[in-house]
Amino acid sequence: MLKLIEVNEENWLDFRRLSVSDAQKGFLDSPVGILARGYVYRHNRASVIGIADDDTVVGVALVRDLDDEPACYDLQQFMIDAQFQGKGYGTAALRMLLLDLEKERKYDCVEVCVKKNDVAALRVYEKVGFVDTGYIDEEAPDCLNLMYHFSDHQPALSDVLL
Repeated sequence: MLKLIEVNEENWLDFRRLSVSDAQKGFLDSPVGILARGYVYRHNRASVIGIADDDTVVGVALVRDLDDEPACYDLQQFMIDAQFQGKGYGTAALRMLLLDLEKERKYDCVEVCVKKNDVAALRVYEKVGFVDTGYIDEEAPDCLNLMYHFSDHQPALSDVLL
């Protein structure tokens, strides 16, 4: 069964072994980079979240608070290991993550920046309800800024059984 788990001193090496295809490496940080970002952004309530199917690690995500305008959850990184892609894990895990954030409800929305040519990631984000804000960051002109508003959606329950 798919679940979100805490990344900690006992299991972090399992997450370190995750990888994506060579074509996707330009879109995401390495798992070690994601773990490092979690540490660097610790004062912004950064959380590195593991994604597991029973005891098998399949992915990792990084969420932090973004108190700039618009104040929201910032989904910094979201990755599913190459061998588990195309099986519904990304969509189901993203819905679970959104549900957890919605329950906490510190903010009303979640923001993510996605490379324009990362078609697979864009499809997953759009499938769960993220929409393009039209904002282009001068520091990342090759990215789309997507936003998910909790008030615009029914609870983000997964309809995918794994």
